[in-house]
Amino acid sequence: MKRAPDARVTVVVITRDRRDELLRTLGLLARLPERPPVIVVDNASRDGTAAAVRAAHPEMTLLTPGRNTGAVGRNLAVRQVTTEYVAFCDDDSWWEPGSLSAAARVLDAHPALAGVVARIVVEPDGTEDPVVAELRDSPVPGPDWLPGPALGSFLAAATCLRVTAFRAAGGFSPRLWLGGEEELLATDLAVAGWWLTYREELTVHHAPSPARDATGRRVQGLRNTLWYTWLRRPLPAAVRRTWHLARTVPRDAASARAFGHALAGLPWVLAERRPVPPRVEHRLAALEEAQRTSTARRYVG
Repeated sequence: MKRAPDARVTVVVITRDRRDELLRTLGLLARLPERPPVIVVDNASRDGTAAAVRAAHPEMTLLTPGRNTGAVGRNLAVRQVTTEYVAFCDDDSWWEPGSLSAAARVLDAHPALAGVVARIVVEPDGTEDPVVAELRDSPVPGPDWLPGPALGSFLAAATCLRVTAFRAAGGFSPRLWLGGEEELLATDLAVAGWWLTYREELTVHHAPSPARDATGRRVQGLRNTLWYTWLRRPLPAAVRRTWHLARTVPRDAASARAFGHALAGLPWVLAERRPVPPRVEHRLAALEEAQRTSTARRYVG
């Protein structure tokens, strides 16, 4: 007998020019026992993605903004969400059966929790993503009621968030567009009093797509780290982080482009700068050593 759908979580997927990988992911999502509503945002794909989704999954909601909206496509999708929670995944990742319901139970039980981050397994080998150790061993101090390690940020493609918290914080920044865009949203959630945590029993599978511009993503990620740092960190921390990056990133054209783009955005960054209060800076400062040694923040490629 088919299980009744879990009406608590909607899944949002953003995609661009990865039709076959997307169809695999959507097929896996369609077979989840939770039977979640799925919203797909096609960021102006040129490979027939939209037509393929309509043909294969007419039951899913397809948004076609007509341009590449980057991570902001998730904001467009969340406007359509009617469930209490939203889980994100990319076109090359998918949630394991039962994990969405488990995430919803955690959020149901902890009303001050904005989101839960899942364990990430890399396919086809089934190995644990190195970032999981950083989540599991997070040094961020948290309250006793938190049902797992407190986190300073999250990975969108492995996170289930409370819709009201996401909307109140403004979602993902159009300024950052894509590449480490989660850090700014996570900090704004913390300023508003929300918490994030990691849960070992939740699992997301990731089969990294070969269709990716590693250098372009490095440029965007480094630029966004610099912008985020100057948007939200107090002056000493911003200077310290910038100096560390300037000394440690590869001395190549991509790094030069990233710093150049970051510098070009300085006028709007300073105009919109809102340093976090001490209680939040205390959490962010606890992450600095982990960030310096993180394999996820090497800015190479």
